Amino acid sequence: MLNPDQIETKLDRILLKVQKPGRYVGGELNSTIKDWDKVQTRVALIFPDVYDIGISNVGLKILYDQINQRKDALAERAYAPWVDMEALMREHEIPLYALESKQPLARFDLIGFTLPYETLYTNTLNILDLAGIPVRSADRNETHPIIIAGGHAATNPEPMHAFIDAFVIGEGEEVIHEIVNVIQKFKRLNVERSTFNRNGLLLELANIPGVYVPQFYETTYLEDGTVAHTLPMNDNVPKTITKRIVAKLLPPPTKFIVPNIEVVHNRASVEIMRGCTRGCRFCQAGMITRPVRERNVQEIVDAADAAVRSTGFEELALMSLSSSDYTYVGELVDAISKRFEGRKLTVALPSLRIESVSIDLMDKLKQHRSGGFTLAPEAASERMRRIINKFIPDEDIINTTRDIYSRGWTTIKLYFMIGHPSETLEDVQAIVDLSRRIIEEGRKVAGWRVRLNLGVSTFVPKPQTPFQWVACDTRENILEKQAMLKRQLLKDKNIKLSWTKPEDTLLEAWLTRGDRRMAEVIYSAWKNGAKYDAWDEAKKQDAWLPAFEAHGLNTAFYTHRPRRMDETFPWDHINAAVRKSFLFEDFRQSLEGQIRMDCRLQCYACGILPTFNTLRRETPGESWKCPEVLPAQKTASHKASAANETSAVGADFCEFNW
Repeated sequence: MLNPDQIETKLDRILLKVQKPGRYVGGELNSTIKDWDKVQTRVALIFPDVYDIGISNVGLKILYDQINQRKDALAERAYAPWVDMEALMREHEIPLYALESKQPLARFDLIGFTLPYETLYTNTLNILDLAGIPVRSADRNETHPIIIAGGHAATNPEPMHAFIDAFVIGEGEEVIHEIVNVIQKFKRLNVERSTFNRNGLLLELANIPGVYVPQFYETTYLEDGTVAHTLPMNDNVPKTITKRIVAKLLPPPTKFIVPNIEVVHNRASVEIMRGCTRGCRFCQAGMITRPVRERNVQEIVDAADAAVRSTGFEELALMSLSSSDYTYVGELVDAISKRFEGRKLTVALPSLRIESVSIDLMDKLKQHRSGGFTLAPEAASERMRRIINKFIPDEDIINTTRDIYSRGWTTIKLYFMIGHPSETLEDVQAIVDLSRRIIEEGRKVAGWRVRLNLGVSTFVPKPQTPFQWVACDTRENILEKQAMLKRQLLKDKNIKLSWTKPEDTLLEAWLTRGDRRMAEVIYSAWKNGAKYDAWDEAKKQDAWLPAFEAHGLNTAFYTHRPRRMDETFPWDHINAAVRKSFLFEDFRQSLEGQIRMDCRLQCYACGILPTFNTLRRETPGESWKCPEVLPAQKTASHKASAANETSAVGADFCEFNW
């Protein structure tokens, strides 16, 4: 195995031959360099996409900060090399290495992948292969690192079960320390006994709450190809793996790594809250990150100031799934404006709701605001908004966008989806009609300089959501709907339209609700050349269908088949702490066009809070309740959408202690 000096020597010969050599050299401001020989545990954190995207990932920033705070461990980083660099690395026999030390990944004790979306699966296999680590977990021995993975895609870990030793289900900033401690314990035993029991280590990891080790479980299938059950193979591991939840958010990292090159999100970011109570039925993130936890204003402002000072970034993002639902958002915006007054800084407040309070918030940041304003109606007809539980009257959208244009913004971006359950062409036509009305009203107040950018993605049913029972739209339907949008909207030069290719949608749909048999498809597709499946420049779409055929699987089984009411899902042994019965009841209500208001106003006993209460009792005497009433500036808009709400169920579930 090459040592770091040998790797650096070889890099000197090839880096000038690739695009963006800065992706591969390390040495960035604020990266953490520790003495390799003076720590017990070495962890490599990997985002399996290019440096330009991966360096901004918030989850890895948190884990990097947490591990490097320990004196007995270090965390370093690696990303997927672009195709030009990969070819040269294979040609010159350079293993994939960590940026900080240039140590080969195979020398680390623990390698952690983040899997926020399914199109990173083949890149994950490719990275293991580039590192000289067996791709399949079953082929690894005591000389190889432990391979773990987490992220939103890990809420259905089964398609990657053959390649990952252990999955972290849920939030990682506490459980990572428990994993490191177990690895250290087994390393000490290895020294004392001159032996290493990899299976024993994995068994102990499997008994950490929130850690799933697939090799200790077995899946059986019914005659129709659906899952019968996934059960432990012995009594030494839990039957159900319940996600980890951090009761109180830890102090956010502030010493962000400053990239060597221009990247997708070249900015400082502070997470202001975690979780969402809106209950959009298509939204996996909103379901699996419950409950809502908020940081206080002073902590956010201090962290933002420290992050900007330590990096020199000229943009700050205040991150959450729904920023304007942060309880003290007005106070926060005032405090941010005051702290950064007179400083050259753009402040982004993403994920704002479609209502006037959002514009008022951005107006308070007028000195620091960016040139565009982004909103996400998701659907354009009242019927579809009721189905997806995101009810916003057309007039509210028109009034809000008119106000945005009138206050100086020239560009608005709107996010829509097509392919929602039971969608018709009339529902798609509503996107055209609403978009035309928006830009016409904008021209009345701001003239012909106004622009409207429309991002129209295609809905993919996700695990752990109310829509996990529905079929994905067909390729033919998707193309027909997209053709309608292009034909009518692209006539206006001030409207820009972007869309998702049907092939990309179907690939995601195959993978996201896949079972264990999908692992062989992923492996075969990778062997056929699939990687960078989210990139038009590098993906190899024709690698996938032969992989399905090679293993006797039908793509329509995973995409276009509505699930039975009583079907056992491949991920049913993974408990995201929102009850399956709650999700089904919500799905049933979607069929009837019923909406549920924000559960800060009314509890529906989804199951998250009893789970949270059971898992976290570390600070006796402190208690938490879902707010019974939102702050006054938010209440009116919620009442307007609550006309058809169902009655409250089990409100006592909203109180717990930690």
